Order: sequence, then structure tokens, then C-alpha cells
Amino acid sequence: FTFVPWFRSVAPYIHKFRHQTFVIGLTGEAIDAGKLASIAQDIAMIQAMGVKIVLVHGFRPQVNEQLRLKGQEAKYSHGMRITDPVALDCAQEAAGQLRYEIEAAFSQGLPNTPMAGSKVRMTSGNFITARPVGIVDGVDFKHSGVVRKVDVASIVHSLDFGAMVLISPFGFSPTGEAFNLAMEEVATSVA
Repeated sequence: FTFVPWFRSVAPYIHKFRHQTFVIGLTGEAIDAGKLASIAQDIAMIQAMGVKIVLVHGFRPQVNEQLRLKGQEAKYSHGMRITDPVALDCAQEAAGQLRYEIEAAFSQGLPNTPMAGSKVRMTSGNFITARPVGIVDGVDFKHSGVVRKVDVASIVHSLDFGAMVLISPFGFSPTGEAFNLAMEEVATSVA
């Protein structure tokens, strides 16, 4: 009884956004608050309607927790993390754990949801080339970086293959050095 009016009301949006690409920034705070399962269901439904998804995740609270467990304090300046070698290790650990959790959330067939039995394939990779922030007002940001270039062709290729693209807030220099990036900047640059 209510399905048909609802479907009529959303049909223009399905038509408008099918085959379009959405870049979604998923904060570490949302994951930390236990929202990953419901967010995964919503994103999977959007993808099922024909929208191509690039999911960029953050990890600020997870890195801070890793630092706390190692007896270290998070350091910030100019609204940006100062990523020393310990913070870089913590960021890599947090990114690996979150990637695992995000992939698991999209791999469970989304039971007890409208997307039950669906398959969502994810791909990730080194899509971001970065450069160091460097020294700003006398503050050395060490392994904190900014986006230099986005490998758009590889992202589009993965999307055209039908996969959701998962991007962690890391970039790599042409020499292979890792840089911690702000999720917001990565999502904006990818978009």
C-alpha cells in the first residue's frame, strides 16, 4: 500500500543519479560511534540503484586511541596532525583495522536489511600521490601531507568494473614515502 507512493517519490532521484559518482567521506568518529553497519546498508542501497561510490574513510579518533595506548599524545598545529614516526605507525595500524572493518561491513550480505543477499565488491589502492606539508610557521609536520595528484583513471576503471572504491587517508610520494592526509582533503580532491 505505501510502497508504490514511496517508489514514485524516489524514482526521479534514481533516474537522476544512476551512473553518477558519489564521493562519500566517512569520518572515524561515525565509525567509532558504532554507525558503520547502518551506514554500510545505506551506501549499499545507493549503489544498488546504480550510483558509483567512492568511499573515503577517516581515522582521527582511532589514531588518537592508538597513540594513547602507546603512552603518546596527539599533536596538532594549524588544525592538522603533526605525524611523527610513532603517529605514522599508529595511523597505519588504524587504517588497516578500519579497512578490515569496512570491508567486513560490506561483505556480510547485509542480513535483515532490504539489501539481504546483495554483493558489494570493494577495491582500494594507491590512488593518491602526496607531498609533505613541510614546515609551516616553524612547525615541522613530518609525515603529514597534502594531496598532490589523484589517479582518476584508475578510480574510474574500478568503478566501471562495478566495484566500490575504498580510499584511506594516505598518500605516497613518487619515492614511496607514506604521508598521513586529512580525510576531508582526500575526499574533496577525489571529488
